[in-house]
Amino acid sequence: MVCGGFACSKNALCALNVVYMLVGLLLIGVAAWAKGLGLVSSIHIIGGVIAVGVFLLLIAVAGLVGAVNHHQVLLFFYMIILGLVFIFQFGISCSCLAINLSKQTDVINASWWVMSNNTRDELERSFDCCGLFNLTTLDQQDYAFCTVCKSRSPTCQMCGEKFLKHSDEALKILGGVGLFFSFTEILGVWLAMRFRNQKDPRANPSAFL
Repeated sequence: MVCGGFACSKNALCALNVVYMLVGLLLIGVAAWAKGLGLVSSIHIIGGVIAVGVFLLLIAVAGLVGAVNHHQVLLFFYMIILGLVFIFQFGISCSCLAINLSKQTDVINASWWVMSNNTRDELERSFDCCGLFNLTTLDQQDYAFCTVCKSRSPTCQMCGEKFLKHSDEALKILGGVGLFFSFTEILGVWLAMRFRNQKDPRANPSAFL
């Protein structure tokens, strides 16, 4: 049978959704592992990653069941949801790649001053740094009261410099990975649309709509 036939479309759609299931399980597993080892203490970050993993897992299960059973309704909603996810993810990925250092500095500076003192102390301990940026009097006072890094070294790097380095790398990776997966979602929409309109050669001809 040629690769454009019913069986090939079905197998390709099943394989794509199996990959989505593995990615969803991986996200859930990594979030649980990071929380268990104490690498990430924020419950909001852990909850967000787990929510994305569960959402992706549910979409993959719906697509897989729809592909195996050639279920028209499931495949239709699978196409709609995956298309909306593509639009959202494509926009976020492009935004991640487009954010320059000036915008990152503004975001980091705004986030730093809404954090609690305990959160700032934890970040300073994790990144082995003190203060944020030496820009204002408030920044200088924050640096002066920092004791975590100074207890080990008389000169400490500003946390803002380390945050910018890590955030720039993370945004590029997230943007690139998100952009790659967004195109696989378009592939999933196309495969589902094609598969819905194909006739199962083993089915009763009069039962096909």
